[in-house]
Amino acid sequence: MYAKFEKDILKVLPPPERPPRLTARRIGIHTSTAGGAELAAERAYRLGCKTFQIFSTSPRQWKPYELARRQCEEMTRLRKRYNLRPLVIHANYLVNLAGGSPEFHAKSIAAFRSEVERAMALCAEFLVVHPGSFRGSSREEGLQRVALAIEQAVDGLDLKYPTQAKPAWVGHPPLRILIENTAGSEFSLGGSFEQVAELLYLLRGFIPVGACIDTCHTYVAGYDIVSEEGFADTLDQLDRTVGLKNVYVWHCNDAKAARGSKLDRHQHIGKGSIGRKPFRRLLNDPRLAHSAFIAETPIDEPLDDLKNVNALKALVGRATIAREERGRITRPRTR
Repeated sequence: MYAKFEKDILKVLPPPERPPRLTARRIGIHTSTAGGAELAAERAYRLGCKTFQIFSTSPRQWKPYELARRQCEEMTRLRKRYNLRPLVIHANYLVNLAGGSPEFHAKSIAAFRSEVERAMALCAEFLVVHPGSFRGSSREEGLQRVALAIEQAVDGLDLKYPTQAKPAWVGHPPLRILIENTAGSEFSLGGSFEQVAELLYLLRGFIPVGACIDTCHTYVAGYDIVSEEGFADTLDQLDRTVGLKNVYVWHCNDAKAARGSKLDRHQHIGKGSIGRKPFRRLLNDPRLAHSAFIAETPIDEPLDDLKNVNALKALVGRATIAREERGRITRPRTR
């Protein structure tokens, strides 16, 4: 029996005797790096994930975490062993690339550059960042400032060649910066798909970019993703602005707050104001088969992380699995 308040899956569950059941979708969860970044891969495997997300340093401190080369190599080894991809890193919450005093803005740019360097060292495929707050300026000025700050942060770095990708991970894709949509509070950027799309437009000629769409943020920002008609319309809006092909990661979070409330409060899958049906639609939409689906749900009790991963996996329909399997069949060559 697990300890009453123990939440770490490494201490709650022993290593599985056989590989966990997987689905046709790459489903995962934000995973703790306690004890070393490389241990996050082991946690993800025990949770039955095909993908996972981490913080590469404390999300609420400026002091960066120094990664040892051994940790990066072990992370790569475990990811290859367990076929865990993509690795998604979420940037520090303190970083605000849109505003603040000149000193704070410079600090944010330096911190984001460190995020990029750690992501490259870990051979991550994606680095997710919130656009930030434009308080003290206009929204348009804030968007321009974010784009320029990201360009400054990556200046001189070759995102196409992760630090230890050769020969550890031959053919590894470049690191891609993902702009995450937000809940749309008063001064925050990214509360609409149009704002995310504008940032992608401003950055596309300089670095590999894409979008990360959070279901909770989308819902509380005012988009209807609950009704079947509203869900279809929301995805159409997303396709016309950002482009569904450019959404590489979905943060799958139910919401504690109401639609349009602007309150970013994540809830367990199927337990909040969004419910299970929208996640079923999302996971089974063939236009999104290229995406990773990652939960950022709370861990209120032991095994809550496992329950949320399993809740998402259970929503992938048999028709989707069969369709994906048919797509992998190699047709014989004709002479």
